[in-house]
Amino acid sequence: MLIPDPKVIVALDMVDCTTVYRFVDRLDPGSCRLKVGKELFTAAGPQLVDQLCNKGYEIFLDLKFHDIPNTVKKAVYAASKLGIWMLNVHASGGSEMLSAAREGIDMAGVNRPFLIAVSVLTSMSDNSLRETGISCSVADQVNRLTKLALTTGLDGMVCSAQEAVTLRQNFGDTPILVTPGIRPEGSQQDDQRRIMTPREAMDAGASYLVIGRPITQHPDPSAGLDDINQSLV
Repeated sequence: MLIPDPKVIVALDMVDCTTVYRFVDRLDPGSCRLKVGKELFTAAGPQLVDQLCNKGYEIFLDLKFHDIPNTVKKAVYAASKLGIWMLNVHASGGSEMLSAAREGIDMAGVNRPFLIAVSVLTSMSDNSLRETGISCSVADQVNRLTKLALTTGLDGMVCSAQEAVTLRQNFGDTPILVTPGIRPEGSQQDDQRRIMTPREAMDAGASYLVIGRPITQHPDPSAGLDDINQSLV
């Protein structure tokens, strides 16, 4: 199924190349994008990303860079040369680090990937945020970090779909909002706390939806993905 600008980003929650290739061959690159996270990238490396790009997939490289500014700048530039569609950093790294990340992206030229920032992980609650020394609510922290990231020139944010409505109200339609914690009706919550269905998330203002196990563990991944895409029409 060829979809202009597919909204579903399938999270590859696997750790070996053979399993990944067998899985992606069951999907259509025109129906989704793919997310490669830390576990898979650590196990398989840049070669996997290159192979997935060669198969026609656009890749969201979810490594959440968070380090001193110069290191992040170089890491972001190196990642951008892999031909990926999008990558991310932690907004909590501060304005200097975020600006350096943007510089690294711009070094890639006109074909640069989108650069977005992580605000508060969707597995965190107000209580777990307080454990880190931050006394405000998750919603307030998300808003604060979003303003910081967008002010320093990033393209958008990773956020819970539950925060998307407020972010749209506060920052308009331009920022890209990528939302994990998406579970179709009847799916298990797993380790996500702030979750919505795909249709609810899009209605809330999400730009793209990260969905893993409901597709990767589906008996027929292609059919599961098609059902989700149909729900977004």
